[in-house]
Amino acid sequence: MQETRVPSWLRRAVSDTQGLAGKGVEEVALLAGGAIAALDAVVRAQGRWAGAWRQRLALSAAALAARQAGRVEDQSALRDAVLLTRQGDDVGPAGRILLAWRRLAATPADELLSEVSIRMVMDDFGLAYDDGSMSCLIDDLGQLSANDGTVAMTTRAFAVAEQYGLGRVLGAWLADALLAQRLGWTQAMPLLGAEAALGTTRSRRAVTAGQPQADDVEAGRTKSLLAAQARAALRAIDLSTELGRRADKLLAVAPKLRAKASDAVVERLLSDDAVIASEKIAGMSDRGLRRLFDRLMELGAVRELSGRPAFRVYGL
Repeated sequence: MQETRVPSWLRRAVSDTQGLAGKGVEEVALLAGGAIAALDAVVRAQGRWAGAWRQRLALSAAALAARQAGRVEDQSALRDAVLLTRQGDDVGPAGRILLAWRRLAATPADELLSEVSIRMVMDDFGLAYDDGSMSCLIDDLGQLSANDGTVAMTTRAFAVAEQYGLGRVLGAWLADALLAQRLGWTQAMPLLGAEAALGTTRSRRAVTAGQPQADDVEAGRTKSLLAAQARAALRAIDLSTELGRRADKLLAVAPKLRAKASDAVVERLLSDDAVIASEKIAGMSDRGLRRLFDRLMELGAVRELSGRPAFRVYGL
């Protein structure tokens, strides 16, 4: 795997919270643009492990969203809620939060802002809507995608979610979807959902002490969102490096695997966050799959993610 090198000055600048606070919106926008450009190079390389990469980012975003909603489920519990539930059964409120972010990571980017997609993600997040407000929301998102520059598009995605009373989590989801469409990515990267510090959610209308103060609030909010986007992009790049190395190890040992359908198991590991030992894979029995995972563990090609002796979960 060829690693994407992020300039050290960019890392320092993005991590310098106090320094960013003293910069203007244009300067912070340039830093965010540099981080997104570096991420774009990784996305366009289309590594075989990109599916696992996106879904691991989705899990991080879901864990923060669950915590902000006052839930106690961590990443492991969220993963269990989806993986250990029978197909067709309800995964529960926490599991639906993860499904919303997994949908962002897996749905073709050009379909994410369709009415069907938005209805599904709002259902997953437990957000109420009616047909009238949904129609207006879809129209507003279409205008954002078509007319605004990247910076305005990101900030206004949150403003639109706020306008309809839909909250910051959906704002982050929409901003990530809009970014993917703007950059021509085939699928979106869950970025802003895992950033806790996204700035104030107050709109400009909420400030009544005069226009200069309103402008200061808006500028501060914009800088906060752009800084969060830059941090998220660098975090995603770092995760890609880590998963790329693990994927290289898995692919190196794959020719040594003699079990039937082992190729299908390898592809599942590369395309998703995790696989359970009882996964139904054509041509592979439950016992054969468990033995294959044991072999992959011996070779150091996968990790067991649950820490349990039973109902084990495996991934890169």
